[in-house]
Amino acid sequence: MAAQLSPQQLAEKHRPTLDRALETVGSRGYWSPHPEHPKAYGDTAPADGLAAFQALRGTRFELDQPGTDGWTGGEVSPYGPPLEIEYPHADPDVLLPALRAGMGAWREAGPETRALVCLEILARIGARTHEFAHAVMHTSGQAFTMAFQAGGPHAQDRGLEAVAYAYQEQTRTPASAGWSKPQGKRDPLELRKSFTAVPRGVALLIGCNTFPTWNGYPGLFASLATGNPVLVKPHPRAVLPLALTVRVAREVLAEAGFDPNLVALAVERPGEGIAKTLAVRPEIRIIDYTGSTAFGDWLETHARQAQVYTEKAGVNTVVVDSTDDYKGMLSNLAFSLSLYSGQMCTTPQNLLIPRDGITTDAGEKSYDEVVADLAASVAGLLGDDARANALLGALVNPGVKARLESADGLGDIALASREIAHPDFPDAVVRTPAIVKADGARKVWEKAWQGGEEVPYLTECFGPVSFAVAMDSTEDALELLRRTVRHQGAMTVGAYTTSPETERAVEEVCLDESAQLSLNLTGGVYVNQTAAFSDFHGSGGNPAANAALCDAAFVANRFRTVEVRRPA
Repeated sequence: MAAQLSPQQLAEKHRPTLDRALETVGSRGYWSPHPEHPKAYGDTAPADGLAAFQALRGTRFELDQPGTDGWTGGEVSPYGPPLEIEYPHADPDVLLPALRAGMGAWREAGPETRALVCLEILARIGARTHEFAHAVMHTSGQAFTMAFQAGGPHAQDRGLEAVAYAYQEQTRTPASAGWSKPQGKRDPLELRKSFTAVPRGVALLIGCNTFPTWNGYPGLFASLATGNPVLVKPHPRAVLPLALTVRVAREVLAEAGFDPNLVALAVERPGEGIAKTLAVRPEIRIIDYTGSTAFGDWLETHARQAQVYTEKAGVNTVVVDSTDDYKGMLSNLAFSLSLYSGQMCTTPQNLLIPRDGITTDAGEKSYDEVVADLAASVAGLLGDDARANALLGALVNPGVKARLESADGLGDIALASREIAHPDFPDAVVRTPAIVKADGARKVWEKAWQGGEEVPYLTECFGPVSFAVAMDSTEDALELLRRTVRHQGAMTVGAYTTSPETERAVEEVCLDESAQLSLNLTGGVYVNQTAAFSDFHGSGGNPAANAALCDAAFVANRFRTVEVRRPA
């Protein structure tokens, strides 16, 4: 296969970026090579990106990959219009051997070349960020700005971060070494040793509906950079963003002289459920999954031949003890509850508020006052329909809508959801968040965990429903936090307090239970947002996820080091 991209060209173009990424994962500071602002991509980029997306609609998405035995599709935008795109349906008995065929050359290329090829893939995706943004918007329901940022530069940052960790871990051991052991008067024993990072095998990426690129790119690029072919199985409602990614990756691999079948797409027919079939195939050695706890647990139990990385459900909690910026706290929480209609794995669900109220810079506030003021803050934030549409996006699927509509049966409603019309997409389902009051008396949740009556706030209610839980004390709130993280998991924890003792107590709970904590956020940083190269998404230490995006553990077990010894 004739290479059009030489290793030297790749190094000249991308080695500085790789070096800066390696430096930043060590310093944990802010850095991104991918611009967040749409205007940074050129004057014609918005129109060109929209035109490129529109040109995909109503077409067959050709990939020229082996094993195609038919065509399938059926994505419908959460904003209303069907995409009418058909994708190749693959016969795994043909496609999986094709994925393995190029492994030898990809392994021999070494960690640096693999990393630089991955960076070229990311660069080409980055140049088409506007196109990808529309693809993410119309499969996930994110509003355009969020789809542009989270589905574009932020996802690309996470992919680059995974490449940096992969390179770092593979090069921690030298490629070769001399070994000499003195033998007294006799000649020393001398060996030459080589150490090669050897991939595990085919990786299966099982994509999610809400963040197909942001949640998909870490696993995709971690596996590819460590030498593993990747079979991408998108969520049936969100195929296009990952299909575009696969197409770009195949083009770059071919131009760099590698087998394009190192990355391939597996799209399922309606109701086919191929993820479960593929996950237990012996060829599949790595699985990355984001989605429901039920299927994540199934994968961890049944895909025994594979290294399985899961991000599942959790109950994210905020402890409200006291604050020296009451207005800022309310504003920050209102935004966190509203962003993308609460359809983020990091959105707060339970707000634990002392029944007797809290101390603030605006005076003592009772539980009822805090809840009413928060409801007013959310209502004010979303009072203008144009701003509300820009923040909320559309509900991603009927299940989220059904949960929201059942909120009335979960307790007293402190803030009712309202329907918002979208000026450009009349069929979009746009709803504001609901806030439900709940009783947090210890006897209520202790009895529930002992097998008593179900308590709604003790399990994940994914979407725009949150619970203002009246606690008997901050100490009880901390105990409920501890048990919630331990039993249900949490991707994020937040807390507001002016007490050093309470701050330390919250921190101790999160250290004990391996939960990522944000304290006293009142400005432009929110508990449900994390920055690549600096923040860890999840910890891998509680039931919400068994891996963190990204750390060394996320990449190091995707390859093994094989040693060859020879006499010197």
